[in-house]
Amino acid sequence: MSGQRGGDLHDLLPWAIVAVAGTGLLMFTVAWSGGTIGAGFSGHGWDTPPFAMSTVSSLVSDGPVALWPTTPTTAVYAGIFGLLAIVAIPVILAVILILGRSNRPKGLANSRDLAAMCPKGIEARARELRPTLKGRGRLDPDETGNLLGELDPKGPELRSSYEDVELDLMAPRAGKSTGIAVPRVLRAQGAVLLTSNKSDVYAVTRAAREEVGTVWTFDPQGIAHSPRAMWWNMLAECHTTEGARRLAGHFVASVNDDTAKKDFWISAAQNTLTALFLAAARSNTSVQQLLGWLADPADRTPVDLLRDTGLVAMAEQLQGTVRGAVETRDGIFETARQTVSCLLDPDILAWVTPDPSLPEFRPDLHVLSSDTLYLLSKDGGGSAAGVIAGIADATMRAGVVAAERMGGRLDPPLTAVLDEAANVCRISDLPDLYSHFGSRGINVVTLLQSYRQGARVWGDVGMDALWSAATIKLLGAGLDDADFVQKISTLVGQYDVRTPSISRSKDGTSRSYSYRQESVLPPDKIRALPKGTALLLATGVKPALIRLRPWYKEPGSGAIAAAAKAETAAITARAAARLTGVSLGKQAPGRV
Repeated sequence: MSGQRGGDLHDLLPWAIVAVAGTGLLMFTVAWSGGTIGAGFSGHGWDTPPFAMSTVSSLVSDGPVALWPTTPTTAVYAGIFGLLAIVAIPVILAVILILGRSNRPKGLANSRDLAAMCPKGIEARARELRPTLKGRGRLDPDETGNLLGELDPKGPELRSSYEDVELDLMAPRAGKSTGIAVPRVLRAQGAVLLTSNKSDVYAVTRAAREEVGTVWTFDPQGIAHSPRAMWWNMLAECHTTEGARRLAGHFVASVNDDTAKKDFWISAAQNTLTALFLAAARSNTSVQQLLGWLADPADRTPVDLLRDTGLVAMAEQLQGTVRGAVETRDGIFETARQTVSCLLDPDILAWVTPDPSLPEFRPDLHVLSSDTLYLLSKDGGGSAAGVIAGIADATMRAGVVAAERMGGRLDPPLTAVLDEAANVCRISDLPDLYSHFGSRGINVVTLLQSYRQGARVWGDVGMDALWSAATIKLLGAGLDDADFVQKISTLVGQYDVRTPSISRSKDGTSRSYSYRQESVLPPDKIRALPKGTALLLATGVKPALIRLRPWYKEPGSGAIAAAAKAETAAITARAAARLTGVSLGKQAPGRV
């Protein structure tokens, strides 16, 4: 070992001598040239001392004054240090650039790989997707695509196109709200739909969105303590068997942890709810009366109503359930009652009950506007998640219908931010609809805390389908699922590492190289991604590291922060008023 180190030092000695000599020559050249420049610019002549060893000796022993005796000392030193700065600055910048490139993980995408997502590429794509942009001159960046962030470490800005659909996995407090949800709502060009179980995004964005359109706040459980200023006709979506089954599925999914696994009682309850929703919608019966049918399985009214409207097969099926064994019938109806139990709360029921004194929310009109729909609900027992999923699904399906009428794609697109989708917006067939939404100009971004959280709702197969359908995937800080992180590391890939090998013999020294492969991002590096950064997996390009752009670091954030502070204070005041029993009254949509 010691012999090998001695040999290495012996090999390096000539290079060390060259480095020392070169550094000394460079320093002398800078002093010689800089002193001359200082003397010349100060008016004491451009006479240069000889470029010789005698000059070096005088410079070392007596200093620069000995070489330019008639020139003030300050002028000589000013010239030397000025030239030194001119030489040093490019060197320092080059070193910083080299170190920056060496610190960037090898094997990740650069700006050339992501050209389609950079400003020029994404603008060209936007002009293809949005007919209203054709023929226009300079476009606002927000008109061209959805801001994702900036390529780490120095940019450029990256955006997804209006046909991309997105899936983001990040731990709590990793930047989902500040870096994704809020910017996406603030920058949206068309209608907006946001689901959440907190009031933070609502508080930050409401005032800004109110300036571009009507703000509809659906807050049946008082997340933002917003007074009821709208209502949604839940049964309007149930005039067809498909619509009734979808609404029934949303209520079932809200209490079923894995929609891919439905036992007998869950499936039977969904069938029963489908029949009851159809009967109520076709006969203009209220939701409250529908709850009465559920409470009394022997009530034949829904069976008769289905027959009267021509739905004989559905009526026979419901009658078969009602006439079945008492234990089976009661089990099915009890399961159905549990799925819609949130409607027993009069505060929640009021939001889906017609109210002539308030405006009705119409999904078909919303998707063609620049309005904003906030869907707020608690998670856990008693939540209004089934209702939230129903209105969200109705709005996105209305977007599909509108897109078909417009030639295939919404312009401007509909922005749907499904924050806490696994808790408050369990649309059971969301994985199947994902790619279809993208082709219709409906930009959906689903925010989850982990891959496992999604698998708990949609099952392993459903979550795999959602993962595959998402054309943009952002993986942020705090992903602690070891198996998932290992899979991501495998997807990111490996790169070749060149290792030198030195061999010595009596004939001399030879150098050879061998190659081995290392992970571009090992699992521990993915888990330890800093807050505010994310791993970008986009279809058709190499993975990349990006830096999110939180709303509070953007231009104009001061006004948004002030509005958010005022809105938060208003939410606190409304909460206090509720506790003291003071009514704030009904107000128009968007007015809180």
